[in-house]
Amino acid sequence: MSAEEAVRDGPPPVVALVGRPNVGKSTLFNRLTRSRAALVADIPGLTRDRHYGQGRVGERRFIVIDTGGFEPVAKSGIAAEMARQARQAVIEADLVVFVVDGREGMAARDRDIANELRRTAAKVVLAVNKTEGMLRDTVVADFWSLGLGAPHAISAAHGDGVRDLIEECLPPPVDIAVPDEEADAPAEEDARPPTEAELAAVDAAPGADAPAADAAAAPARPRRIRVAVVGRPNAGKSTLINTLLGEQRMIAFDQPGTTRDAVAVDFERGGRSYTIVDTAGVRRRGKVHDVIEKFSVVKTLQAIEDSNVCVLLIDASQDIADQDAHIAGYVLEAGRAVVVGVNKWDLADDYRRERIKVELERKLGFLGFARTHFLTATEGKGVGALMRSVDEAHAAATAKLSTPRLTRAMQEAVERQQPPRRGATRPKMRYAHQGGQNPPVVIIHGNSLDRVPDSYRRYLEGWFRERFSLQGTPLRVEFRTSSNPYAR
Repeated sequence: MSAEEAVRDGPPPVVALVGRPNVGKSTLFNRLTRSRAALVADIPGLTRDRHYGQGRVGERRFIVIDTGGFEPVAKSGIAAEMARQARQAVIEADLVVFVVDGREGMAARDRDIANELRRTAAKVVLAVNKTEGMLRDTVVADFWSLGLGAPHAISAAHGDGVRDLIEECLPPPVDIAVPDEEADAPAEEDARPPTEAELAAVDAAPGADAPAADAAAAPARPRRIRVAVVGRPNAGKSTLINTLLGEQRMIAFDQPGTTRDAVAVDFERGGRSYTIVDTAGVRRRGKVHDVIEKFSVVKTLQAIEDSNVCVLLIDASQDIADQDAHIAGYVLEAGRAVVVGVNKWDLADDYRRERIKVELERKLGFLGFARTHFLTATEGKGVGALMRSVDEAHAAATAKLSTPRLTRAMQEAVERQQPPRRGATRPKMRYAHQGGQNPPVVIIHGNSLDRVPDSYRRYLEGWFRERFSLQGTPLRVEFRTSSNPYAR
């Protein structure tokens, strides 16, 4: 299908799942999106923020929104914030699926929700969930009194009736053109040793030290940058995301543990496309006893793995804890680019500001390659500089380094400091090439490289980072030793 046809057909319809807590909205969301994106447990109030996903039933494509437990009468606290999120989903939706619990039967709160949906929703469909193994006509009988039309008996956990519900309620199928995603990584460059002519061309090229000279001249469509905001509880992660989006997209509440799931949101800023992920705060392992919090930690670690850049957010109103260093360690183990943000800077006096700067060097010294920004997320101060560092870190993490330039940089490092001799021979490095991106991996070939100590490896990592201006991303150096044909 051409782009003109896709525009003519219009965007896919939006379906919002609304209901009181623990009726199975997240289970239905996972069923419609064919994923496990939403946390599911037999605990009321697990979902709090709005979750968006791509749904498909048969030939019908649509956008589905999962919401938290809807309490229309709530006036304050977390329940009021969850109700505000649900109301926003109802406004955005073309179709609202009102989910009720068929096993518990009619509840007074169901009537309150039905009354509000009649006033605000464009179209409402009543879905009676958890009806597996039951007489459906008997189960749905009580829900006729809600005045929302014929109730549909479904089982989100088993998939019973879900397909019929969507096919009956959505408009006829529309073909939506979905552009193919670009490849995550460019084609591998030839890893052959560079010739003398190539090395000479590197030396003679103007601006050889500039990393921009390594980039291809052909323009390419920029990819969406996936940014995960991580940190301890109550560091201001949701507030920072709301400031970037310019709306109260996430529930930001002055209470640790407000965010329980990893919520991804697409947005545009400065002509660039981002996907920013709000994650749950990670506490020390000894303090994590709740099952839901354990699932939240797993979701956070998955968000780190799936991201391109991680923003490590630190609370300036508290001392930098060892847990901040542990979270930074998770990011480094995943090989992700990182930017450090010290939030609530306006709440710190001069003494605390100096103390935080000292603790940053002492406890997070291993993140010396990352930019550090002091910001106030509630007022938007420092957020622009933070996002510029995110762009810089992403560019460094995905930089393409040519084999001749890497080999020349390696030779310069060896001329400055040779690897230490171990035994009768000294390790000999012949050439280097790039072995991966995000993080950049430099593979060095030579003889007896298994004897190179870790200290020299760290020296090479720092040399390459400085030589190619790889600010904000970890760098890995790997050695490949050639076999000796005369060893026998």
